[in-house]
Amino acid sequence: MAKDIATARQDAKVLGIGSVDVRKVESLQEAVDRCVKELGSIDFVIAGAAGNFLAPITQLSTNAFKSVMDIDVLGSYNTVKATLPHLIDSAAKHKTDGKTTPPAGTGGRILFISATMHYSGAPLQSHVSVAKAGVDALSSSVAIELGPRGMTSNVIAPGPIGGTEGMDRLVRSADIKAAMKKVPSGRYGHVKEIADATVYLFSDAANFVNGEVLVVDGGAWRTHGADPGAGFQYPDFLLSDEAVSGVKGGKKAKL
Repeated sequence: MAKDIATARQDAKVLGIGSVDVRKVESLQEAVDRCVKELGSIDFVIAGAAGNFLAPITQLSTNAFKSVMDIDVLGSYNTVKATLPHLIDSAAKHKTDGKTTPPAGTGGRILFISATMHYSGAPLQSHVSVAKAGVDALSSSVAIELGPRGMTSNVIAPGPIGGTEGMDRLVRSADIKAAMKKVPSGRYGHVKEIADATVYLFSDAANFVNGEVLVVDGGAWRTHGADPGAGFQYPDFLLSDEAVSGVKGGKKAKL
């Protein structure tokens, strides 16, 4: 991945740091320290660690629920704690009055990656719904507390993005066409469209955008209803007590 990112700009220096466990702040701190040592500073942060799988509450163990909370919520908080001093410094160096282009560019910005299922609720996704609601709340708190120091904190909530592991975990291959029909834009999104939203929120164009959630889903969340959109018909599948199958990362556990 580091090699791919390096192609975005000539002579870019990209660090490929593997095996970082966001559940452990010490692991994150080591990565942060290396970035600052080798790159000089940290101006932008993306907190995007996530864990997901389909499972009804009746088959979702406490440990499985906790694992998602640890990755999504605790992982996001640990990312904030490890990078915050550097983001505050960056914000001070990249102040803007909103009228003129910042001479040193932008900085002091953090972006969280969330989702949309908790807006209306979704079967088989109680664990992720709770976790992503927590991520959204965390971003709001960062915006309120660190905004006076010049930082901005925002959220991108992607919808169905084709060719990603996330979709492999949520939709059976045989149900993809049917799932696409439920997206008002008539298709799945592309990774580039999430990247474009990220560039916007980190750019001079978003200097006054703070504490917001940018949904990039082609309008998909507005058609959620009670259908998880993955071929598991509501409420028939829940009443059958069957285990989730046909997708990656399924969980089966006793109460």
